[in-house]
Amino acid sequence: MIDNFDFQIILASLPILMDGMGITLLLTVIAIVGGIVFGTLLALMRLSRFRVLSFISGRYVDAFRATPLILVIFWFYFAVPIVIGRPIGGLYSVLIAFTLFEAAYYSEIIRAGIQSVTRSQIYAGLALGLTQGQTMRHIILPQAFRNMVPVLLTQAIVLFQDTSLVYVVGLKDFLTAADLVAVRDNRVVEMYVTTAVVYFLICIAGSIFVKKLQRQYSI
Repeated sequence: MIDNFDFQIILASLPILMDGMGITLLLTVIAIVGGIVFGTLLALMRLSRFRVLSFISGRYVDAFRATPLILVIFWFYFAVPIVIGRPIGGLYSVLIAFTLFEAAYYSEIIRAGIQSVTRSQIYAGLALGLTQGQTMRHIILPQAFRNMVPVLLTQAIVLFQDTSLVYVVGLKDFLTAADLVAVRDNRVVEMYVTTAVVYFLICIAGSIFVKKLQRQYSI
């Protein structure tokens, strides 16, 4: 099998693979940013003294964490066009699906991070004359995000792997691009080995970075 391994087909397919990786990275970055922003809002709602806000946030998190991601992608791919009355395309539908889905997971990470900050920090902020909102924004959240950076990055690695599910709506991400080349040129081994190596290298690099951060923050 090694003797028949064609490295030339990999080099010739680099433009297609790079285009696919562009879609994968775009989806990953937007889902991370959107998920953290919306997840922070959900976490604050969950910790709110207003029971209605806490209830809504809790049920949102429970619903998305109990639903497979591939099903969420199907929901937004087929349901959103029906609601707005026009198609929005595979890219926008998966961006919405990934962002809302990841927000549920980031919400729990952020909530745990906020609760890891001692209440004495809140009292100190209030004693300085800050409002609760200012205390949360300037004192609690910066410390909370510092504590949860390794966990947020770990979730980002999982998200990067999950982007391969976009094939169900016809998006040409990195894995789908490799699959198309494999079928077109009948070079399945070369394409899937390349894909596996690329995913492995990116994920292992991310894992090493996370472990480094964990050691640094534990000091």
